[in-house]
Amino acid sequence: MPTNDLRLRLDVIFRSNGPAFIALIGIIVGWEGAFRLLGVPSYLMPMPSEIATALVSQWPSIRRNVGVTIMEAAGGFALGNVAAIVFAAVFVHSRMLERALYPFAVASYTVPVLAIAPILIILFGNGYTPKVLIAAIISFFPTLVNVTRGFRAVDRSALELMHVLSATRRQVFFKLRVPSSLPFFFAALKIASPAAVISAIVAEWIGSDAGLGYLIVLATFNFRTDLLYATLVVSSLVSIGFFGIVLLVERCVVRWREETSVDPMSGSC
Repeated sequence: MPTNDLRLRLDVIFRSNGPAFIALIGIIVGWEGAFRLLGVPSYLMPMPSEIATALVSQWPSIRRNVGVTIMEAAGGFALGNVAAIVFAAVFVHSRMLERALYPFAVASYTVPVLAIAPILIILFGNGYTPKVLIAAIISFFPTLVNVTRGFRAVDRSALELMHVLSATRRQVFFKLRVPSSLPFFFAALKIASPAAVISAIVAEWIGSDAGLGYLIVLATFNFRTDLLYATLVVSSLVSIGFFGIVLLVERCVVRWREETSVDPMSGSC
């Protein structure tokens, strides 16, 4: 990226997100100062400096566990979205199958994760499989709804032109329906990506010997509130990272979308 373009993008990012950064710094400074002044015990709620110290001192343990959670969330995210795309393609070509299967998709999303997790852990044990499946279930429904809508959100005149040109169903699908669904698809991914991380962590609470959820439970039972908050910070950063990757991929794939200004939240290929 040229220097001038990089400078412009950094300037836009600062102008757009500068108030948020300033507010965050103010919250941290106020939190630290108020807790020191009031003498709040650390076992109730640690100060930011104590959280930072725990993050550094416990980083080897956090790093081992965060890798487990990332693999579980990424596996479930990929599995759920691939399944959702397949079902959306089936639904757009068969109303009968949609009417038959869509209620089951809705039902799978309405069941709480805390109810599903014990069942899957009983069936598959404490390994990766139940966490991946839970993350997949959570990722599946938003993508299914949005991609199905996107497949149908085609321009009527373009669809008629494809029919006039005797395009096959396969050609209509890949040349018209798939491009029209991409904005809907990435909108769903922005919802599903943090949700996959959260669901993997929640599944680790039920039964696991590794992962950020396991570390949260361990810190809670040992009254290590500094480690607990440090783990929460890392969990949040992982979710933000997943969301940022989706934004970057969207920026690279949906290149025809017109933008009137530089989007500070979007990446660059």
